[in-house]
Amino acid sequence: MAEEVGPPDLKDAETYARAGFGGAFTKGVRPAVVVVDFARGFTDPESPTGADMTTAIEQTNRLTSTARTAGAPVVFTTIAHDPDGPEVTWLTKARGMAALTVGSPWVEIDPRCHREPGDPVLVKEHASAFFGTQLLSLLVSHRVDTLIVCGATTSGCVRATAVDAVSAGFPTLVPRECVADRAQAPHDASLFDLQEKYADVESAGDLIVYLDSLTEGRTP
Repeated sequence: MAEEVGPPDLKDAETYARAGFGGAFTKGVRPAVVVVDFARGFTDPESPTGADMTTAIEQTNRLTSTARTAGAPVVFTTIAHDPDGPEVTWLTKARGMAALTVGSPWVEIDPRCHREPGDPVLVKEHASAFFGTQLLSLLVSHRVDTLIVCGATTSGCVRATAVDAVSAGFPTLVPRECVADRAQAPHDASLFDLQEKYADVESAGDLIVYLDSLTEGRTP
């Protein structure tokens, strides 16, 4: 996956700048990390809906380790559909997602993710990690004031989660090395769009520095 946020061309960037997009958030002091859908159905190339996301997983592990040291909650999500449950309209459009059923190995969090026993795993049936889950109430209960969004896919569930996060009032940060997609073009276009409208797209290294600064400011 690309490691730099690049607009399709300079003209597009100038157009967005003239329109007043691309502002920056002020980071808070109580962040949380949501790792969206790093489940085997997305991260295993053997899955019909999967791709190789090794690098993004490794970079996310670095970030979540630092987040825990800073006292930041880490939440994982996975998609799992109940074939006997109500019809999910989205599956008409995204038919490959129908294979991600409750109990299937494809809905398990990739074992390469460094998930700790206390990290919640929220099960969802739609793109956004907020829709139909307890994510918002969980973040409110922890008094979270900033959300870092990692995971897959950049153009799908990550983007949907980031849009809902900022809609809920959270300054939203996307570490570019910690998100991945099945194809490069939608990955790049989504990072550009997120940066201009919904999130601060930054390097994982810069966000690790941010989290480290919170650790240094904590009282023992």
